[in-house]
Amino acid sequence: MKSFTNYVPLQEAAKNTHMTHIEDLILDGGVKGARQAIIALRSLRDMLQGNAKSAVDVTVKWDGAPAVFAGLDPSDGKFFVAKKGIFAKNPKVYKNHDDINADTSGELNKKLKLAFDNLKDLGIKDVIQGDFMFDSSDLKTETINSIKHVVFHPNTIAYAIPTDNPLAKEIQKAKIGIVWHTTYSGATFETMRAEFGREIVPKLKKSSKVWMQDATLPDLSGTATLTKSETDELNKNLSAAGKMFKKIAAKTLKEIEQNKELNMVINIYNNRQVRVGQRIKDTKKHATGLVMFVNDRYQKEIDKRTSQAGKDVQIKKRDELLSFFSKKNIKNLQNVFDLQNFVIDSKLIIINKLNKLSKIGTFVKTKSGFKVTNPEGFVAIDRMEGGAVKLVDRLEFSTNNFSKDIIKGWDSPN
Repeated sequence: MKSFTNYVPLQEAAKNTHMTHIEDLILDGGVKGARQAIIALRSLRDMLQGNAKSAVDVTVKWDGAPAVFAGLDPSDGKFFVAKKGIFAKNPKVYKNHDDINADTSGELNKKLKLAFDNLKDLGIKDVIQGDFMFDSSDLKTETINSIKHVVFHPNTIAYAIPTDNPLAKEIQKAKIGIVWHTTYSGATFETMRAEFGREIVPKLKKSSKVWMQDATLPDLSGTATLTKSETDELNKNLSAAGKMFKKIAAKTLKEIEQNKELNMVINIYNNRQVRVGQRIKDTKKHATGLVMFVNDRYQKEIDKRTSQAGKDVQIKKRDELLSFFSKKNIKNLQNVFDLQNFVIDSKLIIINKLNKLSKIGTFVKTKSGFKVTNPEGFVAIDRMEGGAVKLVDRLEFSTNNFSKDIIKGWDSPN
């Protein structure tokens, strides 16, 4: 069995504070990252063909907020809850209400106190991370398609369960709801490493006060199998991705990976397309347009500076960056964007198949009512190495996230 993360450092297995989109491994991981992306997609294909020896597990990305950490402080064995500041140079962990009051306010303060009060008796032995989905005051009863649902709406996506479903009754009894997805181990917070895809809930004490789920998907054998046409299309995309990968100069991929300024600018440039809900179709135009983007971006920085010395710093940055854009490198960039497109096309086939497994309805809320949407996405986890990468339909999620027509959980009217 071939591991898909033994080609690059594990997907920040040390801390689960940021996870890379699979197509961005090509930019952020160089040659090894591009290879990792292709191998991960092949592993996912094998899994969806019923291959029990596939090197990958899958978890669901839930659109919850805030991120919550809970467990025992390795320095003194005391129970705590925390937000992402747990991994700061001076870790912020809360061992009582006074700690929470001293560092937080408003809705975050309320939710962390509820988490502390309701999680401390679950027998958590490690440090675990999850997404806070609701407290009892967040639960609403809404009519969707003429059927009454229990709804919680922590962020962009609203989750809905028919009121006559036993799961709805379970949720209504709870004081809080959390989906767990990551376990940490280590002698200190600083040295802790993340482990994805482990079942967490079965190891905890049951409590009617806490509705909780693992983000892990169940065994997919026979429940989400690719059709012949889906397999053929996926294989065609993966074959094209492999051929395109071989066309790209390793030197170019290395430069994009290691030159942090260049890497940042390309990611910002690509993300502009995502934010407006557009795929990169004309990769040649996109590659040549990057030169103009760099010029414009740094000209604005030059114009902001009042001293000549300050302007000269920005001019030097711009000129160093522009030196990358030789005719040969622009062609290689076009191939990089083509490779990303083949990876995205493959990813979307897999996402569309996995979306059919959702047992809880996912919606976005508009002024005219609820509209069906897909889950936020999925995480592919290497069974051998534990590394992880995310698979998200970025155009759909970005449209929902940035659209003024979509009501978010925090501004949803009562």
